[in-house]
Amino acid sequence: MSSQRSFFEDVLLFIDRAGSYLDYHPKLLEQVKFCNSSLLIRFPVRMDNGDINVVEAFRAEHSHHRLPCKGGIRFAPGVSMDETMALAALMSLKCALVDVPFGGAKGAVNIDPKILSDGERERITRRYTAELIKKDFIGPEIDVPAPDYGTGAQEMAWICDTYKQLCKGVPNYHACVTGKPLDLHGIPGRSEATGQGVAFGIREALAIDEDARALGLTPGISGKRVVIQGLGKVGYHAAQCLQRLGASIVGVGEYNGGLYDENGIDIDAALEWFRSHGSFEGSDHGIFIAEPTAILEQDCDVLVPAALEHVITSDNAGRIQAKVIGEGANGPVTPDGDSVLRDRGIMVIPDVYLNAGGVTVSYFEWLKNRNRVSFERMNSRYFLNMQKDLMRQFAITAGLDQEALDIDHLRGPSELDFVNAALEDTMVRSYAKIRAYWKDNDCPDLRTAAFASAIDKIASTYQTLGIFP
Repeated sequence: MSSQRSFFEDVLLFIDRAGSYLDYHPKLLEQVKFCNSSLLIRFPVRMDNGDINVVEAFRAEHSHHRLPCKGGIRFAPGVSMDETMALAALMSLKCALVDVPFGGAKGAVNIDPKILSDGERERITRRYTAELIKKDFIGPEIDVPAPDYGTGAQEMAWICDTYKQLCKGVPNYHACVTGKPLDLHGIPGRSEATGQGVAFGIREALAIDEDARALGLTPGISGKRVVIQGLGKVGYHAAQCLQRLGASIVGVGEYNGGLYDENGIDIDAALEWFRSHGSFEGSDHGIFIAEPTAILEQDCDVLVPAALEHVITSDNAGRIQAKVIGEGANGPVTPDGDSVLRDRGIMVIPDVYLNAGGVTVSYFEWLKNRNRVSFERMNSRYFLNMQKDLMRQFAITAGLDQEALDIDHLRGPSELDFVNAALEDTMVRSYAKIRAYWKDNDCPDLRTAAFASAIDKIASTYQTLGIFP
């Protein structure tokens, strides 16, 4: 039987499992589990046809141990407070794991953006922002939203502009939200960040000889066969980055079916077909698989569920053929499914680490907005000159003609270079810490180690504040 627990109950169960490996007061662990603040709002919006629609929306701030809180806003039909609280809790753990100094938060609006006009989306976004402002649930030092499922840079621009108009005199108002367009002081690399972080995390997990061989795999990402469920922003950029790192994408899936080809799939061509036809059916880029969840059960080395939660349960975990599951989405594996996978010796790289690339780069954007300067402005010319000096010194040492050196085509690092390097470094260092925690504390798996490590960091902050013994 598959789990009947809610998403938030699943998160609490994972926290309880990890908490059993820690020696904290039970009330402190209870404080870490539940949201500090939550907001349910309803507001009327006039639609293009003149009708009035009452919109239900949510915002949850899971932890105030560090401020501001940070978390995306999703626009989707059927969202709930339970889902919002679950995602907020995961955000707190993500931030702690990758040492980003935020508390976790999440927002959601119960609409289907696909059937709304741009004007309707704008009115809903601005009204939602106004409601957050009234309740003190948004601000550069309070709570900083970002894009999530169903939202993007345009919605973040509307949020930023609304905040600017209603909160006169707030310094660094651009820092009230991240994921903004570049011409509104966004940061390059933000849209790719979560997917690239997924790829870097999988690469790190497979790079360790002992762990890879225990799974029956050769060490390294090169040549590994990967199936990705979900070709949205996370799945697409994860696929692109994994291919650059040497992996082969043999399967892709969407909500209405997928493609599989043992020889590899051209991701861009497959995605273009899907966008043009609304389905993978009829594509010659692989074998069409009509059942949407069947793509999860195809033969591969690495499976990346990068769509929605609860796609791997105790019902289908026994049929998963991958040796490694990289959780690109939030909560794609239920606790019951997780237990089955662990008993089968399948490594699960947990979402609280693997998809933390988005909040990492959002942190860089927030810093940029607060400091009012781009990252390359103070350093790019310095590094360019340093490169040229090194080239000249090399020429002198090697007895080469300096005039023949092509140093005029050198360039200093761009802001995107800084962002990508810092993102990769964050994912590399964070995985090493999680794995060390896993081995040093005899945790049963990476998920328990990641949750326990994150809880440890949050709980120790409360202790330092003197709130708990």
